[in-house]
Amino acid sequence: MRSLPTITRNLLLLNLIAWLISAIHPFGLDLDNLLGLHYWTANSFHIWQPLTYMFLHADFNHIFFNMFAVLMFAPVLEREWGEKKFLIYYLICGLGAALAQELVWMGMFSAQMIHPIWAENVLTIGASGAVFGILLAFGWLFPDVRMFILFIPIPIRARVLVIIYAVIELFAGLGSMIGFSADHVAHFAHLGGMVFGALVLLYWRYGEQKVKAFWSRLRGHDDDRDNDRWSDYHYQRSI
Repeated sequence: MRSLPTITRNLLLLNLIAWLISAIHPFGLDLDNLLGLHYWTANSFHIWQPLTYMFLHADFNHIFFNMFAVLMFAPVLEREWGEKKFLIYYLICGLGAALAQELVWMGMFSAQMIHPIWAENVLTIGASGAVFGILLAFGWLFPDVRMFILFIPIPIRARVLVIIYAVIELFAGLGSMIGFSADHVAHFAHLGGMVFGALVLLYWRYGEQKVKAFWSRLRGHDDDRDNDRWSDYHYQRSI
């Protein structure tokens, strides 16, 4: 644990502590109901839940596989970006996954695919949305890294693995919506984490400098003009 970057290490610890508390239920405390993500019209919904739900997990398998993915991929991203940038990315992916799940619930209730009475009972917990965002970022930054999937002895490029996961989640989510399967997994939340992760990566790559330049012009500081002015200045040796 000491060799891990700061944010990765703290994420692992926070998730583990939250899981232990939710499993023990000290003083009858129900963390899942208090901090898990409810539908936004439910009486149990609170404004902090789109953030806190990503630190809770249903059982040991749930937290093990999510934290194993964090352990494998998060240190690389944190060392590549730095602590602040990685934490921002992780949280945005988790929040985006929560928004995606709320929109899916809204669509299902509106289409009466789920009876409105169940609006008080639906609940989502887990870091999977943020984890899928991490997986997307790894495939984005290191697309040609060869990886192995358990029980498949063929190396797969990281970008291909990301595409495979996205397609699986899409079809699994559609299957759950039409009643083909009932695995109780928030597949569209996973896709939401990937979509918001892609938006953040696109912004950092193409839009960040433009936004900074725009605000500089609003403040009356034209960085491009200043650069052009100094580029026209040529040092001359004294006569």
